Amino acid sequence: MLANVLVVDDDAGHLSMLRTVLSGWGYAVAGAGEGAEAVAMVREKPFDAVLLDVRMAGMGGMEALARIKEYNPAVPVLIMTAYSSVEVAVSALKSGAYDYLTKPLDLDVLRLTLERALDHVRLARENASLRQKLGPGAGGPEIIGKSSAMRELFSMIAMVAPTEATVLVAGESGTGKELVAKALHAGSPRAGGPLVAVNCAALSETLLESELFGHEKGAFTGAERRREGRFMAANKGSIFLDEIGEIAPAIQAKLLRVIQEREIQRVGGDRPVGVDVRILAATNRDLKKEVEAGRFREDLYYRLNVVTLTVPPLRERLQDIPLLAQHFLARFAEKNRKRIKGFTPAAMDHLLRCPWPGNVRELENAVERAVILSVGEYVGERELPLWELRDVERRSHGQPAAGTGAAGQPDLAGLAGMALDDVEREVILATLRDTDGNKSEAARVLGITRATLHKKLKKYGEE
Repeated sequence: MLANVLVVDDDAGHLSMLRTVLSGWGYAVAGAGEGAEAVAMVREKPFDAVLLDVRMAGMGGMEALARIKEYNPAVPVLIMTAYSSVEVAVSALKSGAYDYLTKPLDLDVLRLTLERALDHVRLARENASLRQKLGPGAGGPEIIGKSSAMRELFSMIAMVAPTEATVLVAGESGTGKELVAKALHAGSPRAGGPLVAVNCAALSETLLESELFGHEKGAFTGAERRREGRFMAANKGSIFLDEIGEIAPAIQAKLLRVIQEREIQRVGGDRPVGVDVRILAATNRDLKKEVEAGRFREDLYYRLNVVTLTVPPLRERLQDIPLLAQHFLARFAEKNRKRIKGFTPAAMDHLLRCPWPGNVRELENAVERAVILSVGEYVGERELPLWELRDVERRSHGQPAAGTGAAGQPDLAGLAGMALDDVEREVILATLRDTDGNKSEAARVLGITRATLHKKLKKYGEE
């Protein structure tokens, strides 16, 4: 579906040129010759973006911007001005403009800025669609992604959430397994009930048994009164058992009984108590291998593995890094009361080169650090942690990376041992494949201009 763009300029020649250029880029373009006409058109038709000149006869651009934002606060408005003063830019941004461009327009900058503005619109619509599929309160905005792997995950969540099936969420640490569990609960008929989370790796065997099933008064030293466990707290709702691969064999046996019989027995108790709970579990281990090694019960594994949802690691969803990074930047900029608009192309290039062994959680921490250290409108490369790139360089020279095991070979999805230029080439080509060869879209995803992408492709002999 074509994006609808409204161009507003009282210079008929400039307006005609922009309409021709934007139409050539694949947009559905409408034009207005002055501010009042533009406001009326926005009231009549839902545009995806507005390109608005500041200096016009009659109603000026700043007044038109204010009226457009009153009617449709969500539409991104790009201001055009021949007066590149700080005062005009600040005033436009304070009034709700997405960004501003100076005349004469750099068409590469215009295209990239417009595509980024429209991407915010598309992302908001995708998140709204996901929330609608998953049901009220699904918390969709936190699960961000448009890569094929994430689209497949969203589709699976939408199908599985309304059922009563036990779900095993698999994935490396930091990929967002708990967010998937929250989405499953929010999209289920149990959404009105509690979602109780338990980190199974954080407690000893004795404490975990009491935490899950509760205990009777006097069951052990210090048990001065009866305590209900997490299963009872989750009654009529869902329980999320995080890092379930860490639980001891004795607890595994009791958990199997809960799944089979839908009843628990408190520590020190002599009779079972019925519970109505949906079980959601997560692990960063390969439970099938744990079964083969004798560390996890086979019967429990098959009870948990009714449906498995696998959350992909960040290195397998490079297309999502710019979206995630911008999402975290907006959140932390607001939290720290900073006016930061985005990342420089070099900073985004840096983010795309990193292996992110800590996945989304590590990226989130890196962006928070960058926001705190940043002093300008854009986060630069110097505000980002550098150890990831140094480790890639070390691996390219056959040296073990800092913080790795004896083998020194963490999984980099085939990029380990490659020189930085080769890593960059692979990232660019993978992004082009993901965008079906659309260079403008690939440049937007990579956070660089189309001209820069062209130079890099020419450098690597791919142009």
